[in-house]
Amino acid sequence: MTERRTEVLAVLGKLADAWNDGDAAAYASLFTEDADYVTFFGMNMPGRAVIESAHRSLFEGLLKGSKLVAGSGEPKVRFVRPDVAIVVSGGGSSVSGGDKPEPGRESTLTYVLVEEPDGWRVASFQNTRVSDPAASAA
Repeated sequence: MTERRTEVLAVLGKLADAWNDGDAAAYASLFTEDADYVTFFGMNMPGRAVIESAHRSLFEGLLKGSKLVAGSGEPKVRFVRPDVAIVVSGGGSSVSGGDKPEPGRESTLTYVLVEEPDGWRVASFQNTRVSDPAASAA
C-alpha cells in the first residue's frame, strides 16, 4: 500500500472514529470548508459548518450511539492527480452498535479527497443506499 493511499484511508478511519464518538466537530473538521455532503436522501449539505450542525443534531438525536461501519470489500482508491483522490467503498451504520451495516442501512460511499497544507480533507461526499431495483419494481 502506498503512503498516499494509506493517508487517504486514514481520513476515512478518522471519520468513522469521530462518528462513533458522536463528535460532530471532529467529524466536520475532516471536510474542506466548502465541501458538499450529499445524503442518501439526495439532500446536499454545503460547507463544513452545515455538515457539523446537521451531524450534531443527528448525534444528539436520531443517530445517538450509532456506529459507522465498513461494508464488505476493500475501498477502491484512485488518484486523479497526486493531490486528489476518489474513494469508492461500502459502508453504513448500525444503530444497535453492531459491526456490520444493518438491513436497509448499507451504502456505496463516494469520497473526493484533496490534499491541503494540513492534510487530506473530503471535498465531496455521496452516500447512496444499496437497494435491489428488481425488488422495488415488483
